[in-house]
Formats: sequence, structure tokens, C-alpha cells
Amino acid sequence: MNFNSTEIDQKDYVNLFKSILKPRLIEEKMLILLRQGKISKWFSGIGQEAIAVGVTLALKDDEYILPMHRNLGVFTTRNIPLHRLFSQWQGKLSGFTKGRDRSFHFGTQDYKIIGMISHLGPQLGVADGIALAQKLRKTNKATCVFTGEGGTSEGDFHEALNIASVWQLPVVFCVENNGYGLSTPTNEQFNIENIADRGKAYGIESHIIDGNNIAEVYEKMTYIFEEVRKKPKPVLVEFKTFRRRGHEEASGTKYVPNQLINHWSSKDPIDNLKKYLLDKHILDDSEIERIKSEIKSEIDKHLQITFNEPQVESSIMGELNDVYAPNDQKIIKPKRNKTSEKRFVDAISDGLRESMQRHDELVIMGQDIAEYGGVFKITEGFVEEFGKHRVRNTPICESGVIEATMGLSICGIKSVVEMQFGDFVSSGFNPIVNYLAKTYYRWQQNADVVIRMPCGAGVGAGPFHSQTNEAWFTKTPGLKVVYPAFPEDAKGLLCLAIDDPNPVLFFEHKALYRSLKTQTPDGYFTHEIGKAQTVNFGNKISIITYGMGVHWALALLKEYLENTIDIIDLKTLKPLDTEAILSSVKKTSRVVVLQEDSAFGGLAAEIAAWISEHAFQFLDAPVKRVCSIDTPIPFAENLEKNYLANSRLKTTLDELLKF
Repeated sequence: MNFNSTEIDQKDYVNLFKSILKPRLIEEKMLILLRQGKISKWFSGIGQEAIAVGVTLALKDDEYILPMHRNLGVFTTRNIPLHRLFSQWQGKLSGFTKGRDRSFHFGTQDYKIIGMISHLGPQLGVADGIALAQKLRKTNKATCVFTGEGGTSEGDFHEALNIASVWQLPVVFCVENNGYGLSTPTNEQFNIENIADRGKAYGIESHIIDGNNIAEVYEKMTYIFEEVRKKPKPVLVEFKTFRRRGHEEASGTKYVPNQLINHWSSKDPIDNLKKYLLDKHILDDSEIERIKSEIKSEIDKHLQITFNEPQVESSIMGELNDVYAPNDQKIIKPKRNKTSEKRFVDAISDGLRESMQRHDELVIMGQDIAEYGGVFKITEGFVEEFGKHRVRNTPICESGVIEATMGLSICGIKSVVEMQFGDFVSSGFNPIVNYLAKTYYRWQQNADVVIRMPCGAGVGAGPFHSQTNEAWFTKTPGLKVVYPAFPEDAKGLLCLAIDDPNPVLFFEHKALYRSLKTQTPDGYFTHEIGKAQTVNFGNKISIITYGMGVHWALALLKEYLENTIDIIDLKTLKPLDTEAILSSVKKTSRVVVLQEDSAFGGLAAEIAAWISEHAFQFLDAPVKRVCSIDTPIPFAENLEKNYLANSRLKTTLDELLKF
């Protein structure tokens, strides 16, 4: 193994040795603790340390790095106090997740490290977002993200590389090709010799580096990062290495031929560097032993700190209070009492425009939203006012774009993503429910993202352009879900959703876009998230609903005596205004919960259950749900009418009023 380099002096070699030895000695200690039951899981990086250490040393300390679960060397090279790492692995409070997530599933702004989630792909897109923030701010900083060869089979890998290439982002994708995805060898994962060859398909520069030679890793990555800083561009780097232990310790290595393990053992990055240092008389045996002893003493000292720390404790309220980032809602009234007639679509557009003016770094992303103005023309004219750097057309890659918003948020930049149709959000479901929703609870990093969701039936668009899929998200802790029914609420709630530091799914019924006009205040204002409104007062029966359901309920008023129906427009589905629901139930004692979505597992079921638990004593009749039928949404007009809930609303009201 050739360690000769004209760029690395003797002092650097000693630092490389200390840096690569430290994670090895920590891991050897952790394997002992694992067998003693003092940590729950371990993902070995033995034999791969040169990659994590060499790459991290080549980066600047203020540049973000996104490691994997075998990259202990990233964390030690960034000089995180060892007792904090040990406490993290033991689920204690001095770790980084308050005991809520294990091993390396955490991030820390203090050390510019953004950890992975178990779904391997999303962090690649997150790195795109961080790199986009650096490019927008012209910081001349690089971003680095890791994945394994197994992770390159995920769609997120394709989306992240494609976005990075199209936008020419300063991000380096580091692929550790260690031979196996758990037990699956590379020849059963992809049908090319080198992952680096994929760079050509994306128009991305690519390199292959010996991942067991720390001098080569450090020298070549130093050059690559410097080039990326000078002229922003993405780079794909494949590190050839090998995983000598199991995927995690319990899985073992029986599937690996012994001769393969022996071959790679002979290429051990620490043993070979040690030999080089001795041969070149840079260090002698006594100096090496002294370095080992110092590191082991540090490990023992910090382990004792962790062992002395009590087990983490919490409470139900303590846990619930950490689901969302704190937000003191800024309710802003219009500056002047001036209104104008606005369609629903105009109110959304105004809210976006005025938020772009208010937040000068806010970025909007989506398919065809720039010069074309989006399929519903909501962002028409935005490019001329705000520029293409803030109004960004995206490739068709919902997952990668949503992941990029997380990266922007990590850098303190707000973003709004327009789903061309809300139905298409399924292609970006994973990063919403597993990344955006959970990151604040896990390590106190907020996701300052709004995802706009044009939705709803009644326009003859069929199964894939008509769904109202709010129930996919109301179930997920950490998300807020907003669903306005009127132009004023749409504008005010959108402005506050953008101001909110938490991830918000913002549903906009497209059948209301151009069919509904109301007098709406001009200028910037906000409406409270989590607050329902009574849109008609009655004392005989309550209709609790949202979105198009509000208009179905209002349309029936003429068929009943005045003051019969109490109509509650929820406006926000998560958090839910249970006080407004309870007040209406107490007043009428009869309740219909109306939703456009199909019945089973919908929000109406959750509301009905809540009423049964908390307001049963006030009921004079069973709570009834009126929902669309449990089929996909059909295209033909008569079939769609039969599908929708409003065709059954009056019958249910009449039955309940007779009860």
C-alpha cells in the first residue's frame, strides 16, 4: 500500500494515525460492552475507518457532513466529547436524542453533523438542500454525504444525484462500497463494475479511491473539496473497501468466504499505516504505545462519566411537548380595513407572494412553477418578481425535493413545495413521515417546510388526481395539517403555516380554486392554526367538517329551519380544536362528522371516537359519520357523484334529527 505523498508532511501523518486509531479503539471497547449488554446494537466500521476519518479531515469544521452508522470516525474527528457519544449509545440524557433514538441516528448543529435515519436514501436529498443553501448564500462551502453501495439502489440516490447535477450543487456523494448489503453481495445488487461509472449518466464528475488508504483518501478528498468550493458542482466518489464484521454484530459473517476476509484483513488501514510510520521512522513502537494508552485512558474516563449518569426519565407531557418546535403564533391583522373580492386561487397566490416578500430567503419549489406558473397558475409572475433562484422548477422527483427542503431548514431557510396534485405526495411519503415529522422530537432540529396539496374530487379527474388524503398525515406525530374552506382562511392560514417552524401539510381543494369568491382582506395577515370556526349557528344538530364539506353543509341550510344546524369549520386538522367540537356537542347533543375522504380510518372516525370518550354524557343520539364510499375515486360524473359523501348528507341529518 503506497502512502507516499508530497502533500502530507510527517506531522500530518501522525495526526492521521491518531485520528484513525481512535475510532478503532472505541469500537473494540464497544464490542466488549455489547457482549456485556451495556449497549443494545453496534454497526461495525472496522477496516473502513480511513474513509470516515480522511474525508472529515479534508472538510472544514464549519462544513456539513452527513454520515452513516459505520462512520464513527466522522464523530471522533469532529471532536465530539466521548461521554456524549457513549451516553447517546446508552440512551441517556447527555446524548443527543434524550434517549429517543439510538446509535448514530442523530444530528448536531454544534459539530455540523447531520445523522442518518434507518431509511438510507433520504439523507442524500437532505445534503442537496444543505448544498443549495450554501449556493444561494454564496458561502463557498462544500457539503459531504455518505451512503453504502446498497443505498445506491434506492430511488433517493437517483433523485439526489439528478437534482444536484441539474442545479450544480456543491455536494460530494461518498459511496462506501464494502462488498455486501447486509448479506447480499454487490453482483446481486447492481450490474456494473464501478458505482462511480453512474456519474456519467448524470453528467457528474466521479472518482474511485482506495478506501483503505487514509493518505490517498485525505489527499484526494482535500483536492476534490477545494475544487467544489471554487466552482460549485456535485462529485460522486466511490471508495473501495470491505466490511469485515457483520452488518451488525448479531448477523455475523458466515456468508462471506474466509479467503475474502483474509485478503481484506491484510489491507487493514491502521496496520498498514502503522507499518509505514515505523518503516519511515516517523514514529517508533514506544510512541505508538503512548498514543494508544492516551486514547484508551480518554475512553475509560468518558465511559465512567456515562456509567455514572442516571437512566433517562421523562413524562407524558415532557414527551408531547417535544413533538413540535416551539412556536408563538404571530397573529397579524390586516394593516388597513380594505378588502377585495378574491377567488380561492387568488388568495393562495397572494399569501405566497406576500410571504416571499416578508421572508427574503423563502424558497418555493415544484414542477412547472417557474415561468409556467404551475398547473393552476398560482405562481404566475413570481419568477419576474423573485427570480429563479427562489422560484425553482424541479425534476419529477417528489422525494428528493422534499428531502432538500429538510436540508434548507437545517440551514435556517424556509421553503414551500407545491405538489402538482396532492395525490402525487405518495412518491415523497417517506421523507415527510419519517424525516420531517420526527426530526424535532429526535434531536431538536425543526423542519421549516410547507407542502401545498391541491386536492379533492368533483372535477372528473379520476383516481389519481382527485384524492383528499389528509388521513395519511393526521396519523403522524410531528406534522401539522391545515385544510381551509374559504379564501380569507386560505390566505391567513398559509401565511402562518409558512411562518411556523414546523412541517405543515396545506390542503387546497382545487374545485374551490375558481368557483369560490369572497371579500378578502388585502395585505399580509395571519389566521391561527389549530382554531376552528362556527360558520352557522344552530342548536339542534352539529355538522363538524372541513374543506369542501363546509360548503356541502352550508348548501343544505335552506332546507331546514333557521338555527337548526350548527356548522363547525375545523380549518386545522392537526392540531385539532377539540374545545370547539365539545362546545358544539354540548349545545346540540346530536353530531354528524362529514368528510370528503372515504370512511375507513379517516379523520371522521377519530373525531367520532374523541366525542364518545369526552362528550358521551352530552349526546342524545349516536355520532354519525358521513363519508365517501370505500372505493378509489371514479372518473365518470355519475359514478363520482355516487362516490362522494354529500349525496348522503341530508338523509343522515334527517335520521338523526328524528332520533
